[in-house]
Amino acid sequence: MSEPLVRLGWTPERDIEFEPHREEGLVPARVAVEHRSAYVLYGEHGELRAELAGRLRHAEIWPAVGDWVGVREPGTIAALLPRRTVFSRKEPWLAAKEQVLAANADTVFVTTALTAVDFKPRRLERYLATAWESGAQPVIVLTKPDLCDDVGAALLEVEAIAFGVPVHPVNGLTGEGVAALGPYLDGNRTVALLGSSGVGKSTIVNHLAGEVVMPTAEIAEDGRGRHTTRHRELLPLPGGGLVLDTPGLRELQLWDVSQGLEQTFEDVAALAAACRFGDCSHESEPGCAVREALRGGSLPRERFDSWRKLQRELGRLERRLDARARSEHAQQIRREARQRRRTQRPPRRRAG
Repeated sequence: MSEPLVRLGWTPERDIEFEPHREEGLVPARVAVEHRSAYVLYGEHGELRAELAGRLRHAEIWPAVGDWVGVREPGTIAALLPRRTVFSRKEPWLAAKEQVLAANADTVFVTTALTAVDFKPRRLERYLATAWESGAQPVIVLTKPDLCDDVGAALLEVEAIAFGVPVHPVNGLTGEGVAALGPYLDGNRTVALLGSSGVGKSTIVNHLAGEVVMPTAEIAEDGRGRHTTRHRELLPLPGGGLVLDTPGLRELQLWDVSQGLEQTFEDVAALAAACRFGDCSHESEPGCAVREALRGGSLPRERFDSWRKLQRELGRLERRLDARARSEHAQQIRREARQRRRTQRPPRRRAG
C-alpha cells in the first residue's frame, strides 16, 4: 500500500476489497468535496477532479464526502466502495429520501455551544441517536465554555443523557481542551464534526490542524455563532488523521435510527423491558415500570417525552418508506406488463 493512501485512511482490508476494481484498470481515491455531480478527490498522486459515470448516475449511486471510490482515467468515478459507517438524515424537503452527511468516519464529534441559544439536551439526544446508528463512535464536544455561567452543571446535564459517550469541553478562543481531541485522529482515522451553525466546528478544525485551514467569524451580539462552512469537506491534517467538516444543520430529521435510538435511551428502553406487558403503551397499563419511574422521579418527564417524540417521528418515516416501496413495486409491475404486451403483440401484416 502506498503511503499517500494510508495517510488518507486506506487499510489492508480496503486494499483487498479493491482488487477486482484494480483489475478493471481503476485507481482508488477518496471524496474530499462534492459539487452536485462533480467531485474533488484525494488520490495516490494528490488532488484530482472527477465526474460520476453515467451508469452510476442512472442507478442513483451518489458518492458522499468521505467515500472511497474507484476512478477511471481521465477522471470518471466508476465504482463506489462499501461504506464502513454512514451518518444520514432525512432530506428536509422530501418525504422519504436519505441524505448522507458523512461517510467512513471513525468518530463523530457532536458539537454544541454552551450558550443559552445553542445548548439543548433534547437536540443532543437526536444527534446521539443518529451518531450511534452511523456505526461511528460518538463524542460530545461542548464549545464556548467562556459564555456559560455554570460549566459543571452543564456537563452533569449532558452526562445524564449521554451514557458511555465521552464529553469534552473545548475553548475555541484559547485552545484549552483541544489536546484531548487529538487521540481520536491517531492511526490516520477520520473524525466528522456535526452540529448547528456557528457552534465553532471550524475553529476546532483550525486548532487541530495547528493553522487556519477553515474560515471563522466572530459571534453576533445575541451570542449566536456565525455560519462559515459552506459545504462538506474532508481535510487531511498535517499531524495525521482527517477531519470532515460540515455546514451547520438547521434541523436533523431522523433516518432509520431504531438501534441508535435504543442506545441513546438505554435507560428508558431498560424500564420499558421491565413492564408487565410487552406491548405496554406506558399510559394506563398495570405494572408499567416506566410510569413508576416517572412518578418516583428517577426518569425525568422531559427525557421520556423526548423518547416518545423521536419514536413517533421514526414511525412516520417507516410508514412513508413502506408506502414508497409499495408504490415503486406497483410501478415496476406496470412497466413489466407493458414490456410483455409489446413483446407478445403479433407483427402487423403489410397491405397487398
